[in-house]
Amino acid sequence: MDKKDVQILAAIAKLGTGSPEKLSEEIDIPKSTVHYRLDNLREEGIITNDLFDVDLEKIGLNITVITNVMAEYSEGYHDKVGEKLGEVEGVNQVYFTMGDTDFVVISHLANRGMVERLVQDFEAIDEVARTSSKFVIMTIKDENRPLNDFETETLLDNLSMQQKAVEQ
Repeated sequence: MDKKDVQILAAIAKLGTGSPEKLSEEIDIPKSTVHYRLDNLREEGIITNDLFDVDLEKIGLNITVITNVMAEYSEGYHDKVGEKLGEVEGVNQVYFTMGDTDFVVISHLANRGMVERLVQDFEAIDEVARTSSKFVIMTIKDENRPLNDFETETLLDNLSMQQKAVEQ
């Protein structure tokens, strides 16, 4: 990756599109170059998909539930339990964490019935010892494009530091 790749990725995050035309206009790099670099970023696995963002509230998934899951420790339990948690309908994100909580699970649901079913599904997993769920009252920030949280210069500085570390 180089400066142009970082500029392309930052523009994708800002614009919410991978359109070579729009990216070219935003960062003043020729469309053919943008197209070529997008293909390379996909081949390298840096760009992993072409998602279309959806407003969850507009499709009725307006309840966000954050669940702390405590599980019984055993060898490799983080993979096994994490996979089972991820298979529960409505679960969008599963994080294995350090500290008092083994997993943090984020779910987007439509109603209380779905929340009840979610908790029951968690409790049906043998290794789950306990859960604690919280409802989000108001979303202050929900950035699904983390590159938007950084200045392009910060990303370029990080890239430079990574390249120096690889060279050493």
